[in-house]
Amino acid sequence: MVFDATDKKLLEYLQQDSKQTNKELSNKLNLSVTAVYERIKKLEKAGFIKGYVALVNKQKIEKNFIVFCHIKLVQHIQEYVVSFEREVTKLNEVLECYHLSGDYDYLLKVIVSDMSAFREFMVKKLTAIRHIGSTHSMFVINEVKHTTAINF
Repeated sequence: MVFDATDKKLLEYLQQDSKQTNKELSNKLNLSVTAVYERIKKLEKAGFIKGYVALVNKQKIEKNFIVFCHIKLVQHIQEYVVSFEREVTKLNEVLECYHLSGDYDYLLKVIVSDMSAFREFMVKKLTAIRHIGSTHSMFVINEVKHTTAINF
């Protein structure tokens, strides 16, 4: 598949608002509605577009307490890594999990309602995962920038 400048522009528009109609996109791109439809289908089929989501306002659902947790496993061996990753993906409070190089093995982005809910998450869920040696938590004071859009 050829990925051209028009495809990039189309992806930028879709990242801004994926609910735009093909007609609106065709006007912005100076293409026919059919051409826009075919390009979107091509991008979906080729895996450039993984899906479409609604971005939820954290304050409206009272889940606006964000915590970043560094996790260090007791030992960095395959069995422990696989086990930790399998278990952490089951935790709904964990929005993101990254396997890192450096002093810590993982970085988690956790969302809960407040400090009390975070403590409950730590005590009842996170520390129940085997092979965690230590954790280090940092609480977000203010979200300065948050985007899901990838620039080209």
